[in-house]
Amino acid sequence: MLEPSLIALSADKSKAELRIIPNTHGPVLEEDINALLTQATFAMLFPIAPAINKAVTEVNALCGQNPGDHELFFAIAERKDGAVDININDDKMQASMKITSAWGGKDITLSDVLNTLKTQKIKMGLSKPNIMALMQRLSILPPGECCEGVIACGKAAVNGENATLTRKVALARERLLQPQEREDGSVDMRNLGALITVKPTDVLMIKTPATIGNPGFNIHGDVLQQITGKDKPMEPGTGTSLHPKDPNKLIATVPGQPVENRQGMQVDDILQIKDVDVRFGHVNFKGSILITGDVHEGMEVKASGDVTVMGFVDSATIEAQGDVIVSKGIIGRLIKDQDLSTKITATGQICAQFVQYSHLQAQGNILVTKQLLHSHSTSGGCITVSDAQSRRGDLVGGKATAAKGIRAIVLGAKASTKTELFCAMHQGELKLQLKELDAGIKGMVVAGLELEARLRKLPPKAEWQSDAGMVEQVKMMLDQKKQMTEEQTKEEVEYNQNLIEVENYYNNYFIKAEKYIFNNVEIHIGNAFNRTQREHASCVVKNVNQEISYDYSNR
Repeated sequence: MLEPSLIALSADKSKAELRIIPNTHGPVLEEDINALLTQATFAMLFPIAPAINKAVTEVNALCGQNPGDHELFFAIAERKDGAVDININDDKMQASMKITSAWGGKDITLSDVLNTLKTQKIKMGLSKPNIMALMQRLSILPPGECCEGVIACGKAAVNGENATLTRKVALARERLLQPQEREDGSVDMRNLGALITVKPTDVLMIKTPATIGNPGFNIHGDVLQQITGKDKPMEPGTGTSLHPKDPNKLIATVPGQPVENRQGMQVDDILQIKDVDVRFGHVNFKGSILITGDVHEGMEVKASGDVTVMGFVDSATIEAQGDVIVSKGIIGRLIKDQDLSTKITATGQICAQFVQYSHLQAQGNILVTKQLLHSHSTSGGCITVSDAQSRRGDLVGGKATAAKGIRAIVLGAKASTKTELFCAMHQGELKLQLKELDAGIKGMVVAGLELEARLRKLPPKAEWQSDAGMVEQVKMMLDQKKQMTEEQTKEEVEYNQNLIEVENYYNNYFIKAEKYIFNNVEIHIGNAFNRTQREHASCVVKNVNQEISYDYSNR
């Protein structure tokens, strides 16, 4: 054990100095020197480990030799001020502070903290309670110990909500598979209830306007712009108008059948027919058509609204600017090659219980509640083959193409029937639109800068404010600048929305089998392709990195 007198403070009292004679006090261990630093006078000083190691090495090397009679000098500890360190997250949305207690030097003060925050340009989202809590902890920390905590948080922008249109009346397609209950509790499968109609002043649809959202900020005070919600127009159709006291309500102005369209709703006159056959002739009606019987072979039915068929459609053609609803089945035959005898086209949706050997083309969704067999189906929305309870629904054979996803209880058949599925094929078009929007925004930025440069070059206002022609020219330039700014903002919002759509495209649009996918089902999702070689249980099929991926986690 070394004598306490071997260590003393330096003249300026900033260091602890060790004066030691190797032959008198050696050999030594690091523990011996560290023990000297435990004395009250030196306990608050910071041990200089390299100097202590050097002292041990040199003293032990000279111990027992002639040079070992000479005194050696080492500065083995020093006063060290406290320290404050700021760590800023990469996204500049959070800052944490670490305060280290002093070793006999000057402790960190609140003023030091504030100066450090100023140097780091942290000025928003500061938490005074968190900072003061760290300072209080500092006051009881041993020398060299530290405390750390979050002291500033930015505020994320809150994006606006898109406008929504909420329909307040039922549609003809919603009568499908809603049979009426008899008094004894049984169900009459042929009775789908009364025809859905509305009367004047009935509320058809309510619009919830888009919201602007709120901007955010990071800890440096930079504004984070929100994405404004996208508007969705609700325009009155035939037989409807906006409520005189509330433009967000769409009401009926005439009695009739409600029909949904892309902008809102319309109310159609209703033509009711028992059967469409050679005796009745082809039908072309401006309004909605209710056929209580069947549409027979070779017949054509066209309507500007919905077409509802309570029976079957057999090798016929139906075109509707609204929905096509077939309560029983759509039946066709293979004529030759890919030509099928039944063709159904709808601007809205197509709904039926059973479909075979038919062409179906809908801008909206296609819903088949039992079986979709050997048909060519194209939907601008989703294709769903399932009953309401998700117990049955077979998509077998043919070709099904849906922009926004395909869902069925069973895809393909045990007999390995070739079935082609195409889903989410339009990401390339969205990327092209995104590129065009980006080019348009950049063009407007350049034009805006050029316009601002022209405005800056104008002579002082006093020189031209009495010149009517010059005043008009300046006014036109300012109006043009305002219009360009509004258009640029609008396109930036659209760009951000399209960017989100592109980035999440394959997460949103996929193929789902509730029970099975059988062998020989060709799956196309975007550019990814796979033909099943075995039976797959319940799964979700997605395009992951341009390859088909089967996810069984929902089982």
